Amino acid sequence: MRIASIAVAALISLSAAAASGIKHPSLLFTPDRVEKAVKSCKSDTAREAAWQKIKAEADIQLKKGDVRKLEYPALAYQITGDRKYAEKIREVLLKTAKTESWGDREMLARNPAWRSELQMAHRAFQLAVAYDAVYSFLTPAERKEIATGLWRLAVEPLTGDWVSEPTRIHSLNSMGHNWWTSCAGMGGLLALAISNEIPEAAVRAREVVEALPEWFDFAGDVIQHKPKTFDRDGGMYESINYASFGTTEALLMRMAWLNSHPGEKLEDIPQMDMLPSFFSHVAYPRTGILYSINFGDSHKNVTGESSMLLAYNMGVEDPATLWYTTQVTPGQHREGFPMHFPMGFLYTPDLSKAPSTPDLPTSHLWEDFGWATMRDSWDKDATMLAIKSGMTWNHSHADANSFILFHKGTDIIKDAGNCSYGKPEYRNYFFQTDAHNVVKFNGEGQPRHQQYHGTMLPGSVSGLVDGGNIKYVLADGTGPMSHLLNRNFRHFLWIDNVIYIIDDLGSHTPGEFEWLWHPGGKAVKRGFDLEVSDGENSAVAVRPLYPRPLAYSNFVHDYPEDLWWETIEGPTEDLSGKEEYWSFHLPGTCDRVKGVTAVILKDSVNQKILPKIERREGKDWIGLRVTDKGKVTDIYINQLADGRLMHLNSWIEADGWNTDAYMLAVSYPEGSKAADSKEVFIGHGSSLRRGTDVYFSSLSKLNVIAKEAGGRLDLNVAGQPRLNFKYKSSAPAVTLNGSKTKATKEKSLLKIKTSPK
Repeated sequence: MRIASIAVAALISLSAAAASGIKHPSLLFTPDRVEKAVKSCKSDTAREAAWQKIKAEADIQLKKGDVRKLEYPALAYQITGDRKYAEKIREVLLKTAKTESWGDREMLARNPAWRSELQMAHRAFQLAVAYDAVYSFLTPAERKEIATGLWRLAVEPLTGDWVSEPTRIHSLNSMGHNWWTSCAGMGGLLALAISNEIPEAAVRAREVVEALPEWFDFAGDVIQHKPKTFDRDGGMYESINYASFGTTEALLMRMAWLNSHPGEKLEDIPQMDMLPSFFSHVAYPRTGILYSINFGDSHKNVTGESSMLLAYNMGVEDPATLWYTTQVTPGQHREGFPMHFPMGFLYTPDLSKAPSTPDLPTSHLWEDFGWATMRDSWDKDATMLAIKSGMTWNHSHADANSFILFHKGTDIIKDAGNCSYGKPEYRNYFFQTDAHNVVKFNGEGQPRHQQYHGTMLPGSVSGLVDGGNIKYVLADGTGPMSHLLNRNFRHFLWIDNVIYIIDDLGSHTPGEFEWLWHPGGKAVKRGFDLEVSDGENSAVAVRPLYPRPLAYSNFVHDYPEDLWWETIEGPTEDLSGKEEYWSFHLPGTCDRVKGVTAVILKDSVNQKILPKIERREGKDWIGLRVTDKGKVTDIYINQLADGRLMHLNSWIEADGWNTDAYMLAVSYPEGSKAADSKEVFIGHGSSLRRGTDVYFSSLSKLNVIAKEAGGRLDLNVAGQPRLNFKYKSSAPAVTLNGSKTKATKEKSLLKIKTSPK
């Protein structure tokens, strides 16, 4: 009885709310926001200039009457009160309400028929803000006529296809990415606009707004190989473009609901709180327009300020949003919120308190969907490395273990990009493995069917540690390439001005391995290096070291054991022509290989003196000795630690070091002893010793960066939820992963123990 009573009470409450209706205007162009924005024009020249652009577009629409641009006369009417804008909007609304259908022929031909799609959703947004703006200008009869027509034309198909029974045909499992939020969200927004005249629209609007948290929390679909929508640390796997678009469409609906239902509480959406961090971490601030990493169906000019600003205005007042917005060139992204767009004019906060750089770490890992970014600073034109493995499906390309390198203002090692989805170049090149910086086997990459059916065995990115001038992360693309490979690990070890890419590869049968490189500038082979430069400042040298260097000269037949190369033509992103990318081939066949490539970050195009890198080998290990600017770094790669041993531990002895680590890097001043090093990287290791002298010990293998200076030991450690290890140091102060920590002294060792969070 109590359950039934609650249900009846809820229905009565809902009916009462519908009967009382909402006030107009109250969706997005609210009177208080309009008043505040207009008032700020007096002291904010940028906002005043933006208003003049908005008014100019509104005046153009007095002649054109484009339903896709109604937001301009809508805002102009609310600011000026000039009837000419309202009259034009009324004319367009009455004409639109008589339109027979906005159904798309191709969508209607599907089974079951899709009565709604993105263009309808875009128009629904415009109609909603326009109807809301001129509501009081319309007669009751006009309101009813318009609302009835808009219900039939857009609201019922959008909400009926995507949310409401008994006509719903989509689920979050089938289309739970940007299409769902756009169609459902904008259908709900228009339903909210006409809810006073159409009681059923009020019900549909509530259905939509209450469903939004379910979209944010969607956990994926094992049967259909579809990933969860959002990573546990924020961010959406489908590319920056669709993360921005999909999230913005959801938050527009939520914002409109909160504006029109003052005092009503909605269920929290924790992912909103993480939007500033996500979009900042995937951004590359530079001289010129802001870049974003363009994995998948995205472009470098795409930005995320629209969803960030909406979240900011709903209480997520993160200073990173202010910083980010100041980095965006107005209008660089067509779906952004520049100030000369109505939403930007109303929802851009005071940016005068924006920090010069965000208060965020220089590295971030999204472990659920397999992305990571690492940068040397947040300054403009710094260096940033972005790594991607994870899932392939829909807007996420066949690019497991790929990376993009930004350096001194440009993506010097780039992603090839994408083009219009209807073009053969999209499905045959941009989506496929060849368009990315990965390793192929026997000329093959990821299976083409993964584009449609998804990756049965996703890749991953893990183990990130950032110790300032030393950074490390591991990408595992074995799953997406498992039809060919049983090992497809790519380690990224960044020390000072060199990024070492270590490919640990194993195949089911012997075959040929090749490495793909997409230069973001002019590429010239000189000696052992592929030199890539763009402009006067950005330049890198790509130098293969293991298993063999590049053949030194074009007389490849004189170097039969070394890598040979070829340049391959692919389409440019704008399809205006062709561009070259490079393939490095290992001659002969094998079924297990370690590929080590140094990407040397040059200070300028004309830099001549580069780090001296020597190949070294010992029993069961290969390595490098790097000498640069008075500093020596010894790098060891344990050949026994690559999975070939089942129950035996992988002990090696190298230059007096005894370790079971997969990788070890020890740095020390030139002329001093390696044993006195104050800068050590241990990759996937449980112990480091010299004779009986213990430097590091842990029962579980961990990734460790240890740096000691000025009486302080800074440790960055990852690999297990519970840490319990010892490290040799006499430093009185210790930090662990950026925070002060307690350490127990045991002779020459400091013991550190943490519990899972």
